[in-house]
Amino acid sequence: MDVTRIKRGRLAALGIAAAVSLAALSGCSPASSGTGADGGVLTVAASAAVTTWDPVASFSTEALYLGNIYEPLLWKNPEGSTEAFTPAIAEKWETSADGLTWTFHIRKGVTFHDGEKVDADAVVGSIEAARKRAGAAFIWAPLDTVTATDASTVVMKLKYSAPMDLVAASTYGAWIVAPKALAASASNDKYFEKGIEAGTGPFTLKDYEPGKKVVLQAYNKYWNTSKAPHYKIVDISITPDAVTAQQMLTAKEVDFATTLPLENVDSVAKQVGGEVRAANSPFNYLAYFNTTRAPLNDPKVRQALSYAVPYKDLIDVGVQGYGTQSHGPVPKGIFPYSDQVPQYKQDLEKAKALLAESGHASGLTLNLTYASENPAEARFVPLIKDAFAKIGVTLNVTAELFNQQWEKAKADPANAQDIFVVYYWPTYSDAGSDNLNSLFHSSDKPFFNLSYWKNAEYDALVDKAGTLTGSDRAAAQATYEKAMDLLVKQAPGLFLFDAQSVTIVPKDLKVQKFNENYPFTTFFAPIAPAA
Repeated sequence: MDVTRIKRGRLAALGIAAAVSLAALSGCSPASSGTGADGGVLTVAASAAVTTWDPVASFSTEALYLGNIYEPLLWKNPEGSTEAFTPAIAEKWETSADGLTWTFHIRKGVTFHDGEKVDADAVVGSIEAARKRAGAAFIWAPLDTVTATDASTVVMKLKYSAPMDLVAASTYGAWIVAPKALAASASNDKYFEKGIEAGTGPFTLKDYEPGKKVVLQAYNKYWNTSKAPHYKIVDISITPDAVTAQQMLTAKEVDFATTLPLENVDSVAKQVGGEVRAANSPFNYLAYFNTTRAPLNDPKVRQALSYAVPYKDLIDVGVQGYGTQSHGPVPKGIFPYSDQVPQYKQDLEKAKALLAESGHASGLTLNLTYASENPAEARFVPLIKDAFAKIGVTLNVTAELFNQQWEKAKADPANAQDIFVVYYWPTYSDAGSDNLNSLFHSSDKPFFNLSYWKNAEYDALVDKAGTLTGSDRAAAQATYEKAMDLLVKQAPGLFLFDAQSVTIVPKDLKVQKFNENYPFTTFFAPIAPAA
C-alpha cells in the first residue's frame, strides 16, 4: 500500500459514493452528433481530473482517459463472465505448476500510436519502468526478473508464487508504453505532461486543455477491429460538479455524462429516456474499532456493536439503496469475495445481551470520526449513532478531512478515535493481497490497519493464501475464506456495505457492461447506437 494512493487517489475519488461511479453513466440525446452511421462525435461531461499523463506514474482518476489510450497485457473481465480474462497485448499466457514462472506470448501486428511495433522488448521495458517508478510499483513486488526470450515471448520469474495474471491486468502500473516515450520520460519527468501519449489502445489523445477538456480520436490502425471505436472523436468536458453534469446532459449539451447526483438518477433516466442499471464496484465501506484499549479490546463488545448496526438502512440512506451488505472487507465481484462469509444482522436484544456479558449493561461512550469530504458517510453515520443509542451506547461523532483523521489514527493508538469510518478499494483485482492484508494484517507500525488488531491465526491464513494464489487459486480462495470467517467473528471493525456502480443506458445507445475491475475507466470503444 502506497501513501501516494491514499493522499491522491483516495481523495480524488471520495465523491463516488455520493454520485454515479466515474465509469458508470451513459447518456444520449436525439440531437447527438455521434448517432450517425459514420461515427462522428460523442460529447461527454466527465468529472475525472488529470493529475498526470504519465501512464507509469498514474495513480488517480485520469485512468478514465488512459484506459482508452493504453492497454495492459490482459483485461480482467467482470464477475459472471464466461472467461476470467480477455487477451490484450498478450494473446495467450501460462504459468508453471509452482506459480513461480509466468510466460506471456505477445500479440503480433500491434503498433504503438507512434508507428513502432509492439514486441517483447517493449513489454519488458514497460514492466521494468513500472516496477521502478510506478505510482503502483508495489504490485510488482513478487517479480524477480522479466526477460524477452524472443521477439514475442516474455518470461517472468517470481520471488514467490503470485497471481501475475491479475497484476498484469491492473488499472495502475501495468500499461504497455512505447519505448521511445519511456526513454524520453526517463530523462525528463515532465515529458508527458503537455498531453503526449504513447499507447496502443483504440484512441489517441488529440487535444488537452488542463482542467477544461480532453479530446480523444479513434486510432485507425487499432489491432482489435472487433472492438474498434464507433465514434471518430470523443470530446470530453472536464466537469467536476455532478449537478452541472446533470444539467448539461438533460439540456442535451452532451451525449454522455460520467457523474450525476445519485439521488437524481431515476428522474434523469426518465428525462433522457434511459434505463438504470446497478453493478458491482470495488468500493467498500467499513469502520475500524480501536482494539488497543477498553472497551473495544473485548471481542464481545465489538460483536455487540456489530449486531446494533441497521445495515439496510445505511445502504438506503447512504447510497440511495445502491449497495449490498458486505461479507467482510472484500468487495463483491473481486477475488476472493465469497457470499459464504458470515454477516451480522441487526439484533438489538442480542447486542444488549453481549454488552451485559462484557460488563457494560449500564452503557458506554465512544468517539467516531468520518471523512467530511464523503457525503454518503455524512448521511449514514447518524443512523449508526441512533442505533447505538438504543443499546445504551453514546456515540460522539466528528467529521474531519480524511487525511486528518488518518494521520491522527496512525500517530498514536492510545489517543486515536474509537471508531474510524473508512472508504476503501483494492489497487488491482486481488483484495486478498490488498484489503485483507493491508486492512487487518498485524504490523508493528501499521500503515492502514488502524484497528491495530493483531491475530496470529489470521496472519498465518492470509500469508498462506497469498502464496497459493499464483499456483492454486481454489486453495487460496478456501484459505482466504477461513481468514474472513475469523475476521468477522473477531469483529475488529464494522463491515458495512459495498457501494454499487449505477449506469443510465439510453435506449438508442449500446454501452459496455460496467467492469468493477476498472472502476475509474469509461471505455468509449465500441460504444455505438443501438441496432
